[in-house]
Amino acid sequence: MSKIKALLFDLDGTLIDSERFHFDCWNEFLSQYEVTLDFKDWLTNYAGIPLPQNAKTIMSRYKIDEELAGFVERRELITFNGFRTKHIELMPFALDFIQYFYDKGLTLAVVTASPRNDVEAVFEKNGLAKYFSMFVTRTDVTKSKPDPESYNICVEKLGLAKEECIVFEDTLNGVKSAVAAGITTYAIQNNIRAHQKLKIADQLFLNFNHAKNYILSQEIL
Repeated sequence: MSKIKALLFDLDGTLIDSERFHFDCWNEFLSQYEVTLDFKDWLTNYAGIPLPQNAKTIMSRYKIDEELAGFVERRELITFNGFRTKHIELMPFALDFIQYFYDKGLTLAVVTASPRNDVEAVFEKNGLAKYFSMFVTRTDVTKSKPDPESYNICVEKLGLAKEECIVFEDTLNGVKSAVAAGITTYAIQNNIRAHQKLKIADQLFLNFNHAKNYILSQEIL
């Protein structure tokens, strides 16, 4: 039997269905510059990448002449207000998965490239904070995903060995981060077109129900 004691989750696109939300926030913000992003372009080039990096790319791509720090700060305020006021759906089967393994006594943690105030706003609104022992956010690290720092910090703070953890991610940057940290990594991605580039994960599933069935059938816990 394995000694898995903790499950570590990415947030955006893994636990919560927020990619469309972030896309809409960007277009709301960029309307003042007469810039509109295409959703397919967003999913291909921006999803799963920290906001400051996307801001730098967008400013360069669309020749927006602004000071980067102020641009990022104003853009992040839209996200924060949105997370506080709008309902963000959970990804399919995520709640059942969380509740099931929480009741089994596993430690659950969130490791995300979002800033801490966004994460706190999300979990205050959806009421899921009680299930999680730890949140490691972009605010807590010097290097965001795909750097492994956030996962290394999480495991160290939990006081566990990496062999005692499984990571759940949905993007290539996230998977790269967890794999580089040396932690077993499961990709959860319902977009089959994205599966080819996610094959570096240890396992790949369409949703959390498939992942749960695999974990139980293989007696991983």
